Amino acid sequence: MKKNILVAQSGGPTSAINATLSGVIQTSLISSQIDIVYGSLNGVEGILQENFIDLTEIFQSTMDIEELAHTPSAALGSCRLKLKDYKEDDSQYKKIIEVFRKKEIGIFIYIGGNDSMDTVDKLSRYCEEQGIADEFCIIGAPKTIDNDLVMTDHCPGFGSAAKYIATTFSELDRDISVYQNGGVLLVEVMGRNAGWLTAASALSRMNGGNGPDLIYLCEVPFNMDKFIEDTKEILSKRGRVIVALSEGIQDSEGRYISELHAQKEKDAFGHTYIAGAGKVLEDEVRNKIGCKVRSVELNLMQRCAAHILSGTDIQESRMLGAKAVQCGLEERSGRMARIERISSKPYKIRFSSVSVSKVANREKKIPLEWIADNGHDVKDELIDYLLPLIRGEETPRYHNGIPEYYLV
Repeated sequence: MKKNILVAQSGGPTSAINATLSGVIQTSLISSQIDIVYGSLNGVEGILQENFIDLTEIFQSTMDIEELAHTPSAALGSCRLKLKDYKEDDSQYKKIIEVFRKKEIGIFIYIGGNDSMDTVDKLSRYCEEQGIADEFCIIGAPKTIDNDLVMTDHCPGFGSAAKYIATTFSELDRDISVYQNGGVLLVEVMGRNAGWLTAASALSRMNGGNGPDLIYLCEVPFNMDKFIEDTKEILSKRGRVIVALSEGIQDSEGRYISELHAQKEKDAFGHTYIAGAGKVLEDEVRNKIGCKVRSVELNLMQRCAAHILSGTDIQESRMLGAKAVQCGLEERSGRMARIERISSKPYKIRFSSVSVSKVANREKKIPLEWIADNGHDVKDELIDYLLPLIRGEETPRYHNGIPEYYLV
């Protein structure tokens, strides 16, 4: 019998999450084993509210699927709902199963990051313990610009965000270089506990540019006095300093530098809002060095910059969507589609899957041996890892002088 498939998106939007969605849709439409492809609006919240759309009816043209793959953000909407512990309260799970049965859903694919994989893990384990695992195949498809999911070499969305960051630092280097005394420019990059995105700033040096003079990653405790000392030294030699810093840099006691100004609120998953490290360092430079200084927070711009997509990122994201469908058709519930790297030179990968229980609630950080001994730069091993992920260009369709995106 044919089965219906349900797909949803969760967490922060990226430039590639819709590419994974397009891979799910395209693979499902050509499968003889799948009937209807449903989309849940706003992630698992949409399931609980039975807020579905029929993607089979919407996407009847390969051109539409192609345009979706080059559209940033989450076309189905997103959420940050944390499912309760079903051993304490299983009402949400009962509702989800009720909806699955009502819509005759045989496969559910959740595209998202760490918290989304937590949902996949909980739901698949609940089905297993209830003895209904043979009814539903629950699959995860990775997504996060933070690149901090374990058991996959890298994550969809990261390559395009890294390309944007490398390009932005290259342009900032050109901007600040016109002045003999350019002062200090602090650029804050996303990254709570993993510095992958900030490390990508080093790629701005690949074509002969100076790139950032100092790179501070979450993985290394931040020392304010040493930062001021290093900044003074470079400023005296070059007259200008560009600093790349992860928003999640912490001191030796584990306190976020951004919290030196104010205690931050927390989101639904208990994560502290941590943006603002750049402003803290800006004040420190102004007070202790007294030079011209400004901070730039890339903030949301790095997530959905579809005007500068990585070809590698978009192509792999689509393939991961296809792999997730394959896992569902093979009835391999509780799995996450993933990328395994075979080699960096030449760049070779393969697509496989892994138990989502090995992924959920874990973080992948930059290996310390890839970080320079001085603590404020990166080694060649990290460059070799990053470089293949930003290669290739994918261009959205332009209309009236700006990109035109597919709106579901």
